[in-house]
Amino acid sequence: MRFKLTCIALLPGLTLAEQTPYEIDELVITGSRYEASGWQLPFSVNRIDAEQATLGKPGVNLSEALGSVPGLVVQNRQNYAQDLQISSRGFGARSAFGIRGIKLLADGVPLSNPDGQGQAATFDLDTLERIEVLRGPFASVYGSNSGGVIQLFSRDGEGPPKVSLDTSQAAYGTSRTRVAAEGGNDKAGFIINRSHFETDGYRDHSGAILDKTFAKLTLYPDDLSKLSLSFSELDQNGTQDPQGLTWQQVQSDRRSAAPSALLFNTRKTVDHRQFALNYERSFAAGTWQSTLYSGTRRVIQYQSIPVAAQTPASQSGGVIDFERRFHGIGNRWIQSFDLGSSLLTVTTGLDYDYSRDDRQGYENFVGDTLGVKGDLRRDERNEVTSLSPYVQAAWQLGKLDLQAGLRHSQVEFDVDDRFLSNGDDSGSVTYRELTPTLGASYALLQDLNAYASWGKGVETPTLNELSYSGPGNSFGFDLRPATSEQIEIGLKARLADATSLQLALFQIDTDDELVVESASGGRSRFQNAAKTRRRGVELALQSQLSETLRANLAYTQIDATYSKDFTSNGRLIESGNHLPGIPARSLYGELAWQPLGWFSTAVEGLYRSKLYVEDSNSAKAAPSYALFNWQARFEQKAGALTFNQVLRIDNLLDREYIGSVIVGDGNGRYYEPGPERAWYVGAGVQYQFD
Repeated sequence: MRFKLTCIALLPGLTLAEQTPYEIDELVITGSRYEASGWQLPFSVNRIDAEQATLGKPGVNLSEALGSVPGLVVQNRQNYAQDLQISSRGFGARSAFGIRGIKLLADGVPLSNPDGQGQAATFDLDTLERIEVLRGPFASVYGSNSGGVIQLFSRDGEGPPKVSLDTSQAAYGTSRTRVAAEGGNDKAGFIINRSHFETDGYRDHSGAILDKTFAKLTLYPDDLSKLSLSFSELDQNGTQDPQGLTWQQVQSDRRSAAPSALLFNTRKTVDHRQFALNYERSFAAGTWQSTLYSGTRRVIQYQSIPVAAQTPASQSGGVIDFERRFHGIGNRWIQSFDLGSSLLTVTTGLDYDYSRDDRQGYENFVGDTLGVKGDLRRDERNEVTSLSPYVQAAWQLGKLDLQAGLRHSQVEFDVDDRFLSNGDDSGSVTYRELTPTLGASYALLQDLNAYASWGKGVETPTLNELSYSGPGNSFGFDLRPATSEQIEIGLKARLADATSLQLALFQIDTDDELVVESASGGRSRFQNAAKTRRRGVELALQSQLSETLRANLAYTQIDATYSKDFTSNGRLIESGNHLPGIPARSLYGELAWQPLGWFSTAVEGLYRSKLYVEDSNSAKAAPSYALFNWQARFEQKAGALTFNQVLRIDNLLDREYIGSVIVGDGNGRYYEPGPERAWYVGAGVQYQFD
């Protein structure tokens, strides 16, 4: 179904009076690339609809929407200069900023660069229709750096035109406003959304201002085709970066910023603009899908690298300034063959992605004045190109469903160094890998499916991981890609008319795992470790307990360790040590109650076990914690007007906890404290035209 926009304080989705019953047999496309029942697919894939992802939540970032997905760990840094940290079965846990190791897509367009580093802040949750999350072996069908896949879909404008205005206030000087319009018919639909968010931040020196714009025009030229044009924009100017704290600093003042952050006024400015086109047409023989996108991204970031550390000729300064131009195209053909008693669906496609950075580095001082742009220390052009043909096949034979995929990933890095006084870093490196996947699902009973899947994956270094990982902080052309072999077995069960259960067991063996060798002042060096192993279990339970009561439960247990000794920065890292940044256990629960059409309330609970912060496991681990959140929503109608209000309290019991960690920080500033009890209130109004 298509979702109706409401104005619950900043939050799009179903109106309270129009919520639909929970459906077990949800349709997804992630993993198979064609619309299929998630119940039948031989891998772990979850769908989160807009109502569950956004209602009663601030609508600022993905951390609000993904708690109910097992296998995912979403750490909200409370630092808008560095974005979220998201890991999937451990992939991406070492990311110093942004999201890596997970393929992030929005309406088929990568939010990840060709090298695998991505940012979630550019997506507009206000226009969300659904999120699909894929874990396990079949993530590799989306190319390199795909330890998992998070795919977001915006809704199409439909129905009578409507306009809405929302506003909210929250703790720590936080506020948000949004204005939107949308509508459509069988020929065309439109959505326009504009939001303004600002906060002083929970910690000192963590203020941020974000302005987002999203516009989408959907055209239906005939009954067999669909064309969507979209534009998105993010303006994020002067976002402060409080950096991590040592454990002693956390104990002394958990809301403080690192002294170096104040000394150098660490901050980041981002201007991101992107255009995209999606076209789909059905033919008698099959379906053609095409995605084309292009955009620019400008980043200026002031780091806290000490003045003395910038004096060696090999250093590239403490101010990053680059302008990125990127584009790409994805084409695929999906065709089904009726074989009488079975159905074979074959997908063939080609993905091409390209980015070019004109990158400069400057000293972060002028004379005795710190935190200002000084002399040029770096000037280069970085190009990353990814070209990946693939083929997938799905064969339905009664109770048995078979899936297979094969993808050839090629990622090329090219560096043209134009600042030669500190040496020439020019060069290129190309990574190539063939990644096969196989899976089978069998209906043991009408309401019980068993499945198994296997696959190989590759994770190339990102541009940032390569930049300082060579001798003398030069470009690390000798870094190798990490290669992995994954196995997953599981059960999918219908326990009642409106209850579903998913259980998955997995093992991942990785060679040449990319790990942090050292990290200091916002600059990290990486190396290849020997071998790692991840073993775990995931459990997801969703139930509509009654007409008014709904429950969600997600549990993850993972044992992620090094399986062979290696040396890092002169230290021996022993086999059996735990990979940092990956909690051994995570538990999420939600209970939502809607006794009346105009009122609903919900409580959420989250438990996360301790986090190791570096490879030797000798530094203080971030302690385990449990949090509870509560929300209430109200709605009133008056003719063409709909009014909504939201009240929310996060960290209801006022616990002190570490929200995220910076893996391997050389100064011991591993810890990023999460906020104490925080309130949120919002209200909105919508007018619908006849």
